[in-house]
Amino acid sequence: MQYDEVMIRYGELSTKGKNKKIFIKQLAHNVKFALHDFEALKVHGERDRMHLELNGSDSDAVLERLESIFGIQTYSPVRRIERDLELVKKVAVEMIKELYTEGKTFKIATRRSDHDYELDTNDMNQLLGAEIFSKIEGIKVQMKKPDITLRVEIRNEGFFLSSRTILGAGGLPVGSSGRGMLMLSGGIDSPVAGYLTMKRGVDIEAVHFHSPPYTSPRALQKAKDLAAKLAAFSGSVQFIEVPFTEIQEEIKKIVPEGYLMTVTRRLMMRLTDRIREERKGLAIINGESLGQVASQTLHSMIAINDVTATPVIRPIISMDKNEIIEIAQKIDTFELSIQPFEDCCTIFAPPSPKTQPKLEKARKYESRLDVEGLIERAMNGLVITKITVGDTLEAQQKADFSSLL
Repeated sequence: MQYDEVMIRYGELSTKGKNKKIFIKQLAHNVKFALHDFEALKVHGERDRMHLELNGSDSDAVLERLESIFGIQTYSPVRRIERDLELVKKVAVEMIKELYTEGKTFKIATRRSDHDYELDTNDMNQLLGAEIFSKIEGIKVQMKKPDITLRVEIRNEGFFLSSRTILGAGGLPVGSSGRGMLMLSGGIDSPVAGYLTMKRGVDIEAVHFHSPPYTSPRALQKAKDLAAKLAAFSGSVQFIEVPFTEIQEEIKKIVPEGYLMTVTRRLMMRLTDRIREERKGLAIINGESLGQVASQTLHSMIAINDVTATPVIRPIISMDKNEIIEIAQKIDTFELSIQPFEDCCTIFAPPSPKTQPKLEKARKYESRLDVEGLIERAMNGLVITKITVGDTLEAQQKADFSSLL
């Protein structure tokens, strides 16, 4: 069935009080961005809900695009018809029939924004309920938790009917909580951390450390592919490639083996914080889960966090691996993450890193490096790419193959 409108409900945004307008404005911006190629579509962000006028746009395609937009609690495709009682009865029966199978129950739920209309909500409920009873054999009314709810809105511009409620992504609109730098490796954890942070309204930029020739171009592409998966929730992600070879070689030359990982992570944190400062971010996000590996003990976190006063968000810190994998599978990053292309964290990993590094020793070993010089040269070599939905190697290969057919 082709629909005329989509009604979006805000959920959590409804509790934001005086700031509610800011959140709704950001959500409207994100929805317009996600649907920019539907040129006829119009977005109206109102206080209680948002309305998308489709104006002939493909309703199925629009509904699919809305699935991954944070800030939407639920949404419904809507039929808009003239204020003609015979017509509304006919359409109501059609919409119930589309969803009805034997044994299902229904109810009518009417809202009336035009309070001058001759029928009130009870009148409309009874009118349409009686019509459905007479036209659909065996159907029953159930007021609490029915199988089908037909929602009817009486507005000045017509009747608006919806019979499906689709669960949205929830959370807050991306961008409503500021910008943060995601330390994106090629593993399972950091994309999940990025996703969960975006769900709380943070606009992320992905910072990836690349150490050629020790790490391959495929490892870099894998990280970009993961960023493209995250772009599905915001439209695009800025991907910041940090040249890290010189730093890792210097650390390996100068720092004792047990502290290689700790000092390496301190330099990664310093660089991410410098990038954050330049790009006006408010936080650093990473995929640390407490105790999973040597760098993720509390002792290590103290030794690494020492280099910054910037808030470090760790969304998955209390999750076990199975919980993280479940989310990775849900957001379609898991299969990418387990591809066997090693990043710089694994290439230079020492066999026996300190699990309880001393802060004083970490500072001492780091002081042997030309920290400012190394950071400045890495910053001068940053490569920033805008990654959009579908910018994966797989998608590019499919497009290239299609062009050959």
